[in-house]
Amino acid sequence: MAARGPGGSSSDDPAAEEAVFSEINITPLTDIFLVLLIIFMVTSSVIVNQGQGAKSGLKVNLPQGGAADVQANASDLSIAILTDGRLVLAGDVVSADELKKALEDAKTKNPDTLVIVQADEGVPHGKVVEVMEMAKAAGLAQLAIGVREGPGK
Repeated sequence: MAARGPGGSSSDDPAAEEAVFSEINITPLTDIFLVLLIIFMVTSSVIVNQGQGAKSGLKVNLPQGGAADVQANASDLSIAILTDGRLVLAGDVVSADELKKALEDAKTKNPDTLVIVQADEGVPHGKVVEVMEMAKAAGLAQLAIGVREGPGK
């Protein structure tokens, strides 16, 4: 009687040698990874490009400046003024009344709160002054204007 191989058939049978797989086919695994990669790329671009009201990063084109950077603390307020005049506080678009209330709340929590105004280059100077006057009226005297680093640094 002939010895039996791993397939259960005779070891001298040529059909039994073809039935045993000696290599792993990674093509289906590669296909799955490529599909997952495409899904990840599409969903991440949708998340980044979703509406302005989301708490994702806002694109504010800050003017260049050469002054030392102001480091924002957790208690500081950062107010962004978009080109169309909308006010953004903590990632949310707010009205002037909501901003006044937030500034007053910040004053009651910490009177030394630093207000950082980040206005787009296209925002009229009057709008920046208006926001700064709101902060002063709320009793917050520490004001800073956010700029991007100039070419000289």
